[in-house]
Amino acid sequence: MPSSARASNTLQPTSRAKVSLRIAPGQPAAEAFTALREHLLANVPWGAQVEVTQKELGEAFAADVDGPAYDAARAAFADAWGTAPVDMGIGGSIPFIAEFAEIFPDAAILVTGVEDPDTRAHGADESLHLGEFATVCLAEALLLERLGGLR
Repeated sequence: MPSSARASNTLQPTSRAKVSLRIAPGQPAAEAFTALREHLLANVPWGAQVEVTQKELGEAFAADVDGPAYDAARAAFADAWGTAPVDMGIGGSIPFIAEFAEIFPDAAILVTGVEDPDTRAHGADESLHLGEFATVCLAEALLLERLGGLR
């Protein structure tokens, strides 16, 4: 099969796609897969044959962001950026985090990422603003210092 960059406007006898589905916290991954599979099979174009297989499943995670570790993170971020952070639910399912939380139920889990408005995270043209990265490094260093003081 030709690459999409070199493909012509011709029919191919077979095609395949890998679909990754982000799920919301509280929705079982198996339920989300079943819904997606049923939707794809119910909307097969005329004459096409579709096969949907499951390769892996990972559960979603939502953190309870109350407690001293999260307060330390908010304070470190505020000091680094010079403004108070805003809590917002973003992301989706990072399977190992849900597994980690299940194994260590008392752990304070904080997932941080470096993204400016033009980052295009997970895209082919993903980028990182170096000024943003420097501020993130400062924020993480301040956070680690503060977490070291928690006992």
